[in-house]
Amino acid sequence: MYCPQCGKEYAEAVNYCCHCGAATSGKPASDPLLQKKLTRSRSDRKIAGVCGGFAEYLEIDPTLVRLVWLLTALFIGWGFLAYLIAWIVMPDATLPDELLATARPRSPQPAPHQS
Repeated sequence: MYCPQCGKEYAEAVNYCCHCGAATSGKPASDPLLQKKLTRSRSDRKIAGVCGGFAEYLEIDPTLVRLVWLLTALFIGWGFLAYLIAWIVMPDATLPDELLATARPRSPQPAPHQS
């Protein structure tokens, strides 16, 4: 087996090249966490959707994430700052309608005929 990017030879089947990091198998990553993106939730938000986004990403109850975040903010002190940074850095999740709109390119419309 050879790496398609750098050409390094492997005796056994591997998923990623240890030399350049390229995927050597044609299959997508089997780990579902590698296929997800960390985004702010649009369906489960109380303030900005940060805790809901973390809960969706980690597949846990959003109430538990909110409780841990609140306890961190109250007792350790960095929770408020971390929430603000996450609010700024994390992108909004795309709605299914937006995904369909970006997936289907629109055909060009003819210009109106003026006489």
